[in-house]
Amino acid sequence: MKSKISTIIIVIVIILIICVFGLFGVIMWQELKKLQTSVEVEGVQTEISENRNTIDNDIKTPEIIENPFDQIRDDDQNIPQNVDYSNVSVDKYFYNQLEEPSQTIYKAFESNRENMKRGTYRVELGAAFSSLLNTENGQDKLGNYYQSAIEAYTYDNPEIFYLSPNKMYLNIETTTVGNDVTYNVYIDNGNENNYFIDEFTSKSQVENAISRIEQVKDQILANRSGNTYDDIKMVHDYLVDNIEYDTTISKENIYNVYGALINRTAVCEGYARSFKYLMDELGIPCTLVIGQGTNTQGQTENHAWNYVQLNGNWYAIDCTWDDPVSTTGYVSQSSKYRYFLKGSNEFVQDHTANGQFTEGGKVFNYPTLSVQGY
Repeated sequence: MKSKISTIIIVIVIILIICVFGLFGVIMWQELKKLQTSVEVEGVQTEISENRNTIDNDIKTPEIIENPFDQIRDDDQNIPQNVDYSNVSVDKYFYNQLEEPSQTIYKAFESNRENMKRGTYRVELGAAFSSLLNTENGQDKLGNYYQSAIEAYTYDNPEIFYLSPNKMYLNIETTTVGNDVTYNVYIDNGNENNYFIDEFTSKSQVENAISRIEQVKDQILANRSGNTYDDIKMVHDYLVDNIEYDTTISKENIYNVYGALINRTAVCEGYARSFKYLMDELGIPCTLVIGQGTNTQGQTENHAWNYVQLNGNWYAIDCTWDDPVSTTGYVSQSSKYRYFLKGSNEFVQDHTANGQFTEGGKVFNYPTLSVQGY
C-alpha cells in the first residue's frame, strides 16, 4: 500500500514539475515575443548626367526599406550611441539654411571627414533623433532632413569630390522592449562596396588624388595678389585657359575638381566646383549655383555656375560659358569675359537659378545679385 502511495506521490510531483516548466516556458516565450529589433534603411541616390553645358542632379527622396532581425543581437551594435556633434563649428552658405536636425547630420559628416576617406566608415548619429522618430511620420521627416543635409554638404564642399551620395544610406534601428522604444541612427555604405564615386576604390587612391589637387591648388594660388578682384580674375582665367570642355560626357571625373584640375577636362559642374574650391581657399565668399541656361543656339538646358562676393556685393561668373568651344582655337577677350562678374540686369537674361536640388526637396536661397555688373 505504501509503495502505491509513494508511486502516486512521485507521479504527482513529476506532473507538477512538468506543469511548472511548461508555465515558465510560456511566460518566457511571451516575453521574448515582446522583444523585437528592426532596421529601416533609407538611401539617398544621386544620378548625374550631362550634355553640353548641362547639369542634371537627381538626388531622390529615400525610400524606407524594412529588414527585421530574426533575433536580438548579442553585440552592442543596436544600442544607441551617445554621440554629440554640438561642439563642431560650421559656417557655410547652404549649411546656414538648414533646420537643426539637418545641421546635426551635416556636422556628423564634417566631424568624420577624415574617417570617411575609408569609404566604409560608419558615421554614428546615435539616439539624437529619438524624439523626432517618435512623432507621426518621424522616419519620413528624418529622411527629408538627411536629404537636405547631404545636398548642402555636397554643394558647400567641392573638395569632397570622392563621396557618392547615392551609395550612402541612413539606417534607423528601432529596438522595442515592451512599451519602450529606442532608436539608433547611423550612416554607412549599405550593401555597396564603399560610398566612393566609381573612380575610386580605396583610401590610398583618395588621399593620392587629394594630394595632387592640393599641389595644383598651391601652384595656382602662388599667383595670388591679395587684391580680391585680381584674385577672382586670376582663378577665372586659369580655369578658362587650362580646362577643356568634355563633349563626349564619357570621361572620368568630369563633374568634379579632380577632373578639372588634374585631368584638365570637365563639364560645367567641374568648372563651377573648381572655381568655388579655389575661392574657398582664398577666403572669398562663393557659392555653387545650379539652374538653366539658354545658349547661343537658343537651347535651354540644365547648367551650373557661381556667385562670388566682391566689395560687399554678389556677382555672377560662368567659367564654362567663358570658355566656348572654338573652331579657330582663339577666344576673343570679349567672349572670355562675357560672363565675368555680371549683375542681374545682364546675367538673368540667359541664366535662371534653381535652389531646389531635388524635386519635392528643400528650396535653398541664393545670394541676391547686384543689379549692375562690376
